Amino acid sequence: MTDAPRLADVPGARLLDLVVIMDRLRVACPWDRQQTHSSLLRYLLEEAYEAAEAIEAEDYAAMREELGDVLFQVFFHARVAAERPAAEGGFAIDDVASTLAEKLIRRHPHVFGSVSVSSADEVNANWEEIKKAERAARAGASDATASAPSVLDGVPFGQPALSLAAQLQRRAAREGITIPRAGAAGTSGTSRDRASEGEAKLTGEELGAELMALVGRAQDAGLDPEFELRAAARRFADSVRERERTESRS
Repeated sequence: MTDAPRLADVPGARLLDLVVIMDRLRVACPWDRQQTHSSLLRYLLEEAYEAAEAIEAEDYAAMREELGDVLFQVFFHARVAAERPAAEGGFAIDDVASTLAEKLIRRHPHVFGSVSVSSADEVNANWEEIKKAERAARAGASDATASAPSVLDGVPFGQPALSLAAQLQRRAAREGITIPRAGAAGTSGTSRDRASEGEAKLTGEELGAELMALVGRAQDAGLDPEFELRAAARRFADSVRERERTESRS
């Protein structure tokens, strides 16, 4: 009979070491003892950006280290949360893992259930339907005075303006809501016009050049492109929610 594998040989076993290390740091290190969710937020963002940089550079040694730094932030936040009673929103690292595992199983019925799919597009379509049902369920469990569910629920508005605008547009497009593209101010070059005429598609390089040009125009005008795009994204979000309210009343 084959011997049972040692714990150290099981994938994920070293994560248990991190639990022990994090517990000791929280107790024995003066700096770690002082941290809160709020004080740690900047480090979570910084580590995520550093991991993204390593991925973009295809620096796999750096990626291994930076992903570890991101993981440490997850363990740190869970350790801080474990100090609160469950009735006050407390949770432990096992709760984080359990919630994630349940979500992955729920959102992959083609892997863990009886749903059949034939393409990645079908997987995405199922994923969005499941998320939509989850949002509706959360809204139903919330206070009756809470605002009606929106396709934009769950979008983090603290993310960088460009990724915020892109996520808002993706979410809105699922409901058939799009932002006008033709005649947008500040476009330089004719690549997009050619694309609309069927002559050529906008390339990533051309898009990057257009975005850089828009940033330059903003700088010349004394405007902060991050602030202005974030403001435009919020106006777009308001218009989407207003349309949803109007349609729900009709």
